[in-house]
Amino acid sequence: MAKTISEPERILPVFDEADILVVGSGPAGHSAAVAASRAGAKKVILVERFNHLGGMVTGGFVMLIPHLSYKNKQVIAGLQQEWIDRMRKFENGCVSPDAKDIGSTDPELLKHWSSYFGFTQGGCINLSAYLDPEMLKVVLDEMIEEENGRIVPYMQCWASGAIMDGRNVRGIIIESKEGRKAITAKVVIDATGDGDIAAFAGCSYDDSTDPSLRISNLACCYRLAGVDFRKFADWKSANMELWNKKYRNEMRDLVGYGISLNATNRNDQCWVNTTQIRSCMKVKDLTDNDRSVRLSALKFIDYIKRLPGMENAYLLDFAPQTGTRGSRRIKGEYTLDKKDISSELKHEDTIFTVAPFLYETCDHPMEIPYRVMVPLDAENLLVTGRAFSSDMVANDAANLVPHCACLGQAAGVAAAISLQDGNSVRKVDVKKLQKVLREQNVYLPE
Repeated sequence: MAKTISEPERILPVFDEADILVVGSGPAGHSAAVAASRAGAKKVILVERFNHLGGMVTGGFVMLIPHLSYKNKQVIAGLQQEWIDRMRKFENGCVSPDAKDIGSTDPELLKHWSSYFGFTQGGCINLSAYLDPEMLKVVLDEMIEEENGRIVPYMQCWASGAIMDGRNVRGIIIESKEGRKAITAKVVIDATGDGDIAAFAGCSYDDSTDPSLRISNLACCYRLAGVDFRKFADWKSANMELWNKKYRNEMRDLVGYGISLNATNRNDQCWVNTTQIRSCMKVKDLTDNDRSVRLSALKFIDYIKRLPGMENAYLLDFAPQTGTRGSRRIKGEYTLDKKDISSELKHEDTIFTVAPFLYETCDHPMEIPYRVMVPLDAENLLVTGRAFSSDMVANDAANLVPHCACLGQAAGVAAAISLQDGNSVRKVDVKKLQKVLREQNVYLPE
């Protein structure tokens, strides 16, 4: 039997109160907060456990914003496109194909962009972007600031519990240097990525996994400088058979886990991505994942210096956040699963579409319904980001950065509308939600 201790009952001070409380400021949480404010919410509190906004994109160095188009049509826009537009204004802030080239089959364009993962798809140019994670931190702060006080961010505090009144979520408990305190709200949006608030609230969820899926892996990303990535990419493209048979295997054997060299927003930098089958819900897995990458990084860098374009590579920095890809998935009013992937289902409550990127799984855009964010077991709560209601395979196909940003934008708008109309988020006016999303530049099929 495990040892236990007893904690004394405590009366917690209320730290702050809001109309809408968003927990987590990754692509889903940041988008939820901004969208809610722009949709008319009077006070939005945004809680973040790190010292920056952006989650995996900034803190995890997952700087790729992929698969925003399908053939010749852009199908993901909204706040995700706004990130890209703002980042284009900075020198080296963003690298991306021009929107006018979406769907192009021009051989020269395809050759130019082929070394950037996600920039070509199905034999044509695909709209994707690499963003500088440090500049993006500034942009995300600016977007909050531009809401003129309607969004109140609190960083470096960890959500450690849900405040419940029966089935109703009334707020959260936070832990910080100031101690244990409460934040209350009329609507709570769980954007933790792991469905933490939903779990605290007693919501049912699925955390089963399959080692063959991307979402079963953790990452510890880092960046290299002193490289000539175009030189490396051209060499790799000309020697792909040798790369696959020799170098990929040698790199994996050297470090003991999956590892890849990827483009960034700068030609003189390289993004190292890693994959280890571990759980982001277990302390030991999180610890061992990051330590194993750091302990093998210098050995790996020494190895790749034999490759063209990597001769002068050196370690620039490690991502401050562990790269997480999947964990809890709530049980919601609708569960996205294989029927959504295998057929082109239409939904009356569609909030965005996912362009296909795993063509062996799905070769057509998927419509995502609002109901995937509405938990079965709690009121006043929306669960956005990668913890949306889905099975493993569907989650693997629809939980990348732009998908989470779209889910978050819809959650924020829905929360604002529910308060304006005096309805619960479970009964939000879907037609009004879709109208406001279109006004916020979200692509929705007619």
